Amino acid sequence: MAFWLAKTEPDTYSYDDLVREKKCTWDGVANPGALKHIRSIAKGDSVFVYHTGKEKAVIGIAEATTAGYGDPAVMDLKPSKKLKRPVTLKEIKADKAFEAWELVKQARLSVMPVPKALWDRIEKLAATDAGDSR
Repeated sequence: MAFWLAKTEPDTYSYDDLVREKKCTWDGVANPGALKHIRSIAKGDSVFVYHTGKEKAVIGIAEATTAGYGDPAVMDLKPSKKLKRPVTLKEIKADKAFEAWELVKQARLSVMPVPKALWDRIEKLAATDAGDSR
């Protein structure tokens, strides 16, 4: 199983929309790098859903219910769980563990892999009170 992050504008489609609909087709990605990542997603992979715009935070976890498919590339997702609290981009940028990650280095990339250690770090941050990264 691999780990990913997929961005969405919450005014267009939010994590709560995914929960309400129980599944969705994740499409509308145009960046060649993001499309390459979508083609690498396998059924059962875990995906952080990240809200862009004013929120700029990891909001919840989804599961890929298909591998990347279609033209140019899309995937199907279902919600797994909403994080206890959002983990903001500001928190991520302040943590040296994330300094080489694509979310920090290539901010415009809409789908990217998440190394397991960073996945675990985000889950740990989400389980704590804001600002308490123990």
